[in-house]
Amino acid sequence: MRVTSYGAAGGVTGSKHLLEVNGHRILFDCGMFQGRREESDRRNRGLPFAPNELDAVVLTHAHIDHSGVMPVLTKQGYRGRVYMTPATRDLCAIMLLDSAHIQARDAEWLSKKNRSFVAPLYHPEDVQQLMKHVMSVPYDERFELLPGVHITFRDAGHVLGSAMVMVECRHNGAAKRFLFGGDLGRKNMPILRDPWEPEPADFMMMESTYGNRDHDPIETMEDKLAAVIENTHRRGGKIIVPSFALERAQEIIYVLKRLEKRNAIPPIPVYVDSPLTVNITEIFRLHPECFDTEIRTLMAEAGDPFQLKQIEYVRNVEDSMELNALRKPAIIISASGMCETGRILHHLRNNCEDDRNTILIVGFQAKNTLGRRIVEREREIKIFGIKCRLNAEVKIMNAFSAHAGRSELIGFAKKFKDRAERIFLVHGEDEALEALASGLRAEELSNVTIQKEGVPVEL
Repeated sequence: MRVTSYGAAGGVTGSKHLLEVNGHRILFDCGMFQGRREESDRRNRGLPFAPNELDAVVLTHAHIDHSGVMPVLTKQGYRGRVYMTPATRDLCAIMLLDSAHIQARDAEWLSKKNRSFVAPLYHPEDVQQLMKHVMSVPYDERFELLPGVHITFRDAGHVLGSAMVMVECRHNGAAKRFLFGGDLGRKNMPILRDPWEPEPADFMMMESTYGNRDHDPIETMEDKLAAVIENTHRRGGKIIVPSFALERAQEIIYVLKRLEKRNAIPPIPVYVDSPLTVNITEIFRLHPECFDTEIRTLMAEAGDPFQLKQIEYVRNVEDSMELNALRKPAIIISASGMCETGRILHHLRNNCEDDRNTILIVGFQAKNTLGRRIVEREREIKIFGIKCRLNAEVKIMNAFSAHAGRSELIGFAKKFKDRAERIFLVHGEDEALEALASGLRAEELSNVTIQKEGVPVEL
């Protein structure tokens, strides 16, 4: 029995973890590496294993850093099944197509810049081919993945459809359990149910994104957002929200619905300017089985949780461009979440130099991204190659984070204290990984390993 991490080891993108057990090769996640263009292209094009030698692929959730290279698997010869929850299947169908279209645009731009053809990683037809191999399995339904290997999807509470995967098998004649934690969510978050309370396992792989810090209390989320809106509205400014299309945007809209319901914010138009976000919001409406009791109560009292008095879901480019002429208070929610691509760049370019406006950061910003430079409040930022003064107010609300914070991660890991032979830490920058490992060892979880990329570990 052996596990090898080919991505999200010593970093937070490109999750790929290969489990070899009883002659079977099972890949957990096949995510896109997101970083500097040259490195990203090299790592995403060349898979570090042979896809046609895999026996099964299991996906924890639809975020592109976990799912974005899956079409490359089938393009390069994988013909087995790809397992995921029903909501993750529906999200992948649109998110991977969106990824293919973005790559086509990027490839066209790079080809013109380099005066030579640069092919996309994959095309829409590759996504369609992948989806033919998908089998969706509900939460909590134990099934035989391969002979002698059973898995169960458990609710991770991270994003719609997200799952931890409990693997059960026999190794050297003994029954063993390996929990692939995926990305762990938080308790009491809007919309989704709380993460599953874990059962004992012999081995566990867990994320470490926020292993060195905690978030603001969830209970402060609504009032802090209301204060940002009130202050910006009073100045006559706009609130620009770079948001991940999956989960974060829907959470913000839901919280705005709650604030609107109790008249806690002034009347203000909201524009959701991202076709992908619009489509994903429709997927949310199809999967109320993932909702918690809080949102169900609001739905019974106030109807559609994603519909406000003044909200416009913007799809076409012309309507998006018209937002540049807005001269009155408004909230603009747009992708991408780390400000690297998409329509958010236009909104930042048009609004970052006006000190009446607010840029509201509601998600993790990785190193070397425009979002990180905004968080660090650099005086000048470069957008579309043009230097812009960052005069707008920058507000950071990490209470919206869908990742468990340090205390929540430690609390989760402590549930395995009496049985786990080994805990593997992945999906974190070096500081977060080291801090979480230190914290777990202080709790007498001495069997903690920080995964090294490409290094097989015998179990």
